[in-house]
Amino acid sequence: MSDTAATSAPRTARERARAELTREILDTARAHLEAEGAAGLSLRAVARDLGMVSSAVYRYFPSRDDLLTRLIIDAYNGLGDAVDAREASLARGDLLGRWMAVANGCRDWALAHPQEWALIYGSPVPGYEAPEFTIEPATRVTMVLANIITDAWRESPVEGPAREASLGAMLELSGMEEVMPGVPDVVRARGLMVWTQIFGFVSFELFGHYRGSVRNANKFFDFVVDEIAETVLPRSRD
Repeated sequence: MSDTAATSAPRTARERARAELTREILDTARAHLEAEGAAGLSLRAVARDLGMVSSAVYRYFPSRDDLLTRLIIDAYNGLGDAVDAREASLARGDLLGRWMAVANGCRDWALAHPQEWALIYGSPVPGYEAPEFTIEPATRVTMVLANIITDAWRESPVEGPAREASLGAMLELSGMEEVMPGVPDVVRARGLMVWTQIFGFVSFELFGHYRGSVRNANKFFDFVVDEIAETVLPRSRD
C-alpha cells in the first residue's frame, strides 16, 4: 500500500521525521480545502506553503489524487472514530440512546470539520475517482447504524406494511445480507432511508439550506432524529 494509506506508529528517527512531514503536508492541504475547496487542491501550492520544492512532496504523495485519497480516508476515519466513541459508551440495549449518539456524533463532527464533511459528502471532485480501498472507512458509520437497526429488529421483529415485491426493482439489496444479516429487505430499505435523512439534515444545515426555515437547528435536529427513529426502532417509545 502507498503513502496514501495510514501507517502504524513510527519507531525510528527517520520514520518519525517522515510521519511529521506527512502530517504537515496533510494539515496544509486541509487549509487549502477550506480556502479553495477540493477541486482547487494543488500539490505545488501545498509545497510552496511548506517552503518545499514540489518534487519533495511528490515523494510522499505521487499525485493530487493520492493526496485527496489520504484526506478522504482520514476524514472518514475521523468521523468514524467520533461516532464509535459515543455509541460504544452506551449499553447495547439502549437502542434509542445509541441511535441518538450516532446521529449527534455525525452532526457535531461535521460542524467541527465542515470542509472535511464537504470533501466526503459534498459535490464530487472533477476528475477524481476514489479507489476501492476507501470503501471500508466510508462505511464505518453506516455499519454502526446498521448494527443498531439489526439489534432493534431482532428484539422486536415487526415489519409493518411493506411493498417487498417492488424493492428489488428499486434497490441493490443483494449485498445487504452481510451488513444486516437475517433482516427483511423492507427493514434494510428503511435503514437506507433513515441514514439518508440523518446525513441529509447535516448537509442541509452545514451548507445553509435551512436558512430562513429553521430557527433552532439543535432542537430541530433532535426532533428529526427522534421522529425517524420510529421508522426503524419500533420499541423506542416503550
